[in-house]
Amino acid sequence: MERLKRTALFLIVLVFGALVLREGSFILVPLVWGVFFSFALSPIADWLDSRGLPRSISIIMSILLVTLIAGGIVYVLLNQMIGLVKDIPEIGENFNRKIGAYVEQLEGLLGREVFDPQNQEELWSVVKIENLNETLFATGKSLTLAGIIPLYIFLLMYYRDFFVTFLIKYSEKSKERILTWAKDSGKVIQSYLTGMILVTLIVAVLSGLFFFLIGVKYFLLFAAFIAILNLIPYVGVFVSSFFAILYVFLTTDSMLYPLMTFGVLWGIQLLENNIITPWVVGSHVKVNALAVILAILLGGWLWGISGMVLFIPLVGVLKITLERSSGLEAFGFLLSDAVPVQDNSTGKRAWFSWFRKDK
Repeated sequence: MERLKRTALFLIVLVFGALVLREGSFILVPLVWGVFFSFALSPIADWLDSRGLPRSISIIMSILLVTLIAGGIVYVLLNQMIGLVKDIPEIGENFNRKIGAYVEQLEGLLGREVFDPQNQEELWSVVKIENLNETLFATGKSLTLAGIIPLYIFLLMYYRDFFVTFLIKYSEKSKERILTWAKDSGKVIQSYLTGMILVTLIVAVLSGLFFFLIGVKYFLLFAAFIAILNLIPYVGVFVSSFFAILYVFLTTDSMLYPLMTFGVLWGIQLLENNIITPWVVGSHVKVNALAVILAILLGGWLWGISGMVLFIPLVGVLKITLERSSGLEAFGFLLSDAVPVQDNSTGKRAWFSWFRKDK
């Protein structure tokens, strides 16, 4: 009965927590981004702090340094994006021409008309208006969130000792356990962020070099697009590759280039998944693949694209917390990537043999 009560309480807290996360996304998303970036910038601020600078100045200088670098990258990409927008009419004409040719061939095979041009044009005009409204709203919301994140970063880095002291005073656990948990959680977040930044740079360089060699006009923009969406496991690579291959298809006259683009991007993805990410990121976020997929889906449902990126290291932190909480160790094991040991003598899994024996 007691176990049933605890399970029911856990489910209630889980559902209520999901509602709070979803409804409070406007406040919580920039806050969590601030927490993550504060961990990523801590080494720079600590290095400046060790040189005798006050903590506030060290934090401000580290934020400004990263902001200047990010601003320079955004400026270059924005110029390329403006050029791409100017080329949209020409790209649209190529699209209509190629699709029209394929539709004519399809109609010749089927012996009847496939699309009504008038209805197709009306549908396209409605889609453009709705997409414009959604884009303007999303852009305004994103700019508001991006503007408050630096403030969160400064305050979280400046008061980090204060928050650790609060956890020690609030928790019933020993000071050593709290400090160890905070240190391990910080390592998970910091290692994941710094590792993924390196992976993003490597993927951007590889894809950008390929686009440059085949003559893609806006190779920097597409390289950054692929590298950034690559942060979303399993999903981002398909979305970014689709648009990159579509652009190459519309701006070239040979099918060889789209096919080559597909093969190279797929090869880069295999290289990144099997060599680059394990080598750079390592196993700091030791969460099994099923938990990662569920984290991506849950994060996308709750917080959109930000949730799809943030929930992976958050699950790693949750696993550490559950493993060190009395009575919740089993849930921590459920998230881990522990593999049952093979029993060579019987050819069966050791845990399965133990389970049968226990019965």
